[in-house]
Amino acid sequence: MNKKKTSLLPKNFLFRLTFINIFIVSIFIALSSWAVYNTACFLVDSMGTMTGTNQTKFNKTLYYYLWIFSLIAMITGSIAHFYLTKRLIHPLKRLIESTKSMKKGNYPEPIEVTSSDEIGQLTSNFNGLAHQLKKNHEQRQKLVMDLSHEVRTPLANLNGYLYALKNGVIEGDPALYESLYQESERLTKMITQLETLKEWDYISEQSFFEKEMAPIGKLLHETVKMFEWQLKEKQIAVEIDAEDADLLVDKEGVLQAISNLTENAIRFYSGEGIISIKGERLANEYYIAITGPSYPITEKEGEKLFERFYRVDPSRSRDTGGSGLGLSITKEIIEQHKGDIGWKTDEAKNTFWFTLPLETACTSR
Repeated sequence: MNKKKTSLLPKNFLFRLTFINIFIVSIFIALSSWAVYNTACFLVDSMGTMTGTNQTKFNKTLYYYLWIFSLIAMITGSIAHFYLTKRLIHPLKRLIESTKSMKKGNYPEPIEVTSSDEIGQLTSNFNGLAHQLKKNHEQRQKLVMDLSHEVRTPLANLNGYLYALKNGVIEGDPALYESLYQESERLTKMITQLETLKEWDYISEQSFFEKEMAPIGKLLHETVKMFEWQLKEKQIAVEIDAEDADLLVDKEGVLQAISNLTENAIRFYSGEGIISIKGERLANEYYIAITGPSYPITEKEGEKLFERFYRVDPSRSRDTGGSGLGLSITKEIIEQHKGDIGWKTDEAKNTFWFTLPLETACTSR
């Protein structure tokens, strides 16, 4: 029963609106006709050019034609108002049909916006809302699928070893505990990165976010210091060649982007040579490139580099491949800063680079 009432809403609204308009217009037409009639009769009578019989005949004739013209105006105006109003509120009917479709869990196609008035703005906003809800739904589905795939293996390993330890099938030793601890650490890091990715997903939908002036050269040196112990342990040398420039950025976000790419260069380091970090001020942007010896990345692999949960190494092992979220986070951060990000392979070296616009930047002094 409620469904029937909802489907009749546009029609009932159109009839109510037309009735109210006809009622008001009819009153004003009747009052205007009455005023015209009395004024005309008074003026003719005051001229004194008519006899009583002719005056009475004139009054009746005028009264008759005023009623005819008034009725014609009411009927014509009502018909014109009905069809014009019907055309005007037609988008509302489509909006109602689309909202009913969304209520059933479907995501309708965008409604064509044919005007810039209030109804046009409402339609445009509804299209944006439907698109965002569809996007959020798809992201949630993909995230759940990715999480179930990524978490299943480490949890199965942990549960298997813990069950075996519990039942005395195996005995614990430092090496086993270290392995279990690292598996737990990977899960913890994955959850932390997912929280970071969710935060940047949210920021990407906002029209602005907090920025501050930051010396990009200093940020590059600070990032390398964070990996100092790993570099010493693996005996990897790092060379930094960066021009000084102050950029208006989210400092923590840019630090994380540089850190993610530096960690990648260390994690996948193979062969000989140094890790090179370059910062260069170009005409309209600041260019940062991190290059390190590693196995070549094919064009096919490169197409998926910045996808969530994709690992760069050929075996896609969790031991060397990380969580597969670092590059996705970096991409979100750089794109939110209106910059570009990419990669290139040169023989036995891979370079990951990104740019930050200089529109709101000034050279350091």
